[in-house]
Amino acid sequence: MPAVEIRKTVLVVEEIFHEGGPVAEVPLLRGACFAVIANPFAGRYEPEIQGFMDDLRPLGLQLAERLAAALGGPDRIEGYGKASVVGEGGELEHGALWHAPGGYAMREVLGGAKAIVPSAKKVGGPGVRIDVPVTHVNASYVRSHFDSMEIGLNDAPRANEMLVALVMTTGPRIHSRAGGLEADQITGEDGLR
Repeated sequence: MPAVEIRKTVLVVEEIFHEGGPVAEVPLLRGACFAVIANPFAGRYEPEIQGFMDDLRPLGLQLAERLAAALGGPDRIEGYGKASVVGEGGELEHGALWHAPGGYAMREVLGGAKAIVPSAKKVGGPGVRIDVPVTHVNASYVRSHFDSMEIGLNDAPRANEMLVALVMTTGPRIHSRAGGLEADQITGEDGLR
């Protein structure tokens, strides 16, 4: 496989102080780090594509480390998710190649988080947006951490590109009060509860 060709990377961090209720003492940080890369399979059907996952691993680690640092370090991260958008010259399966490199990178950077990393993927042209789903890093059933972050760029992905993204948060939604399993009730046995 050829080396991953990066056109640009983006890092964005939101500070959320309130959602119409009282101002939080400590704002929720929700951030995304993503890259626009060349899709080596654009414009043709390629039956063997799994090798590209190995090529994407260093990029996954780079984005995960950069994002965790921007949010105050791995110890502050409580939620995560990932997504990919494939340009029109590619296929949805190319975006699926981000699942392992993106997910394992975040788990490694965060010291072995247990929950499955939720994900989304789609095919679209420049300016398309995608909602990146988020759950708690150690227990997918923690309802207070069900969240999402919309990302996108006005000039990406071009037909021969892919956008690969990671999202992390530092806590539950501001004003979370939907009930269910709370973060302090996690048993940590199965990545779910």
